[in-house]
Amino acid sequence: MRDQLKAIVADFEAASARLHALKYGLDEEAWGARHGERTWSAAECVEHLNRTSAAFLPLIRGKLAEAPRLTAPRRLRRDPLGFFLWSIMPPPVRLMRVKTSGSFVPVDTEDPDVLCARFDALQAEQIACVTAAEGLAIDKVMLASPFDPRAKYNLYACLGILPRHQHRHLWQAEQAAKTAGAGIAPA
Repeated sequence: MRDQLKAIVADFEAASARLHALKYGLDEEAWGARHGERTWSAAECVEHLNRTSAAFLPLIRGKLAEAPRLTAPRRLRRDPLGFFLWSIMPPPVRLMRVKTSGSFVPVDTEDPDVLCARFDALQAEQIACVTAAEGLAIDKVMLASPFDPRAKYNLYACLGILPRHQHRHLWQAEQAAKTAGAGIAPA
């Protein structure tokens, strides 16, 4: 697999490790605690990530099917919007606090084991999509964000944004846990 795709897979794997370190470092009370009126708990952050992954996966699969084969080895490129989102996404959150659209707002959260098992299953599917992108010109295929259909970026950017989005919300979950007085197990 090309290095650019390996880096995306590594970012997804690091997010999974981060979630599991967080999960095993929290009791159920801390898992559901919010650190402010307008913030989410760790459980709500994971539910949001699960909703996000579930919404993006069908779009990604569809665009993988449309992507042309690379005719010669070359570096993949993010489009301007994709590059911008990719560059501002990692934590800590300094820019672009954006209110999420309704279908991505966590309403009910499940048991931590159920939430994490769902996260793991969705991670495996996303990593499989990255692997399937090998040899494809995924920077030549555009997709519309399920958060806002006006936001369009290429599939290469999308695949890189998703794990960064996960790290952003896992950082938020860690902040909620710290405020709840919970210790966090080392990653």
